[in-house]
Amino acid sequence: MTRPPIIDHDTAELPVFLPANLLDGARRQKGLPPGGVPAGCLLDMDGELVERLVASGRAAADPSWPCFHTRLYRWRTGGGEMGVIGGTVGAPFAVLVAEELFASGCEALVSIASAGLVASDARPPLFVLIERALRDEGTSYHYEPAARYAEADPGLTDEVARALAGTETRILRGASWTTDAPFRESAAMIAARRTEGILSVEMEAAALLAMGRALRRPVTCLAHVTNTMATRPEDFDKGGHGGQEEALGVCARAVGAALAFVRRSRTPGAQP
Repeated sequence: MTRPPIIDHDTAELPVFLPANLLDGARRQKGLPPGGVPAGCLLDMDGELVERLVASGRAAADPSWPCFHTRLYRWRTGGGEMGVIGGTVGAPFAVLVAEELFASGCEALVSIASAGLVASDARPPLFVLIERALRDEGTSYHYEPAARYAEADPGLTDEVARALAGTETRILRGASWTTDAPFRESAAMIAARRTEGILSVEMEAAALLAMGRALRRPVTCLAHVTNTMATRPEDFDKGGHGGQEEALGVCARAVGAALAFVRRSRTPGAQP
């Protein structure tokens, strides 16, 4: 059997196409001045949280964001300002935008994706703080050598977990399954993933975590579990505006904790 090319990549080799160069080219094309992004950023895969922030007057588009593919919004919170980009669905797109954010001054990145429930002893809606993600996609193999899981930074994950503790929001910690093909999730495959101890299924976490590890960038991935793969009439119900506000609260805490962790780890003698 011919060796599949997805595991042929030497992840130690330096790339030629760099995100900073792409952004510089986009600025020239659009006539934009140099600019940066807030230190704490959020990828909102569905884009519904961005819509809620804009509709409620808490976020506005940044006209200096040069990316060809997305709009960056600046979210004004009690703790300062965060950058938010919506609609980054799928591992390749999420990682492309994440690299552009880090090249533009992002110091800590959090992602939130709608996810399906795999665990049998839970009921949506709930959130999963992803500790590791099964690499059933292609993007992660361009960042880290072949392995079954992409791992989150344990210290960063602990910091975010502490920030989320004590709230009424249901949050689990554990493994997720990242797939490129959600409409190919068979009953047998779901059962096998459940036996492996996986809690949820989504499309981005493994790639984002692998990118974070490879580039030494702080990345935290959240899954908002809202469905059981469309097998229940109430699937995909996020609770309307109340559910969106709950998700925004989770994201704000996570971004704040991740940014605090990063900055504390840079302080000589500080305990991360």
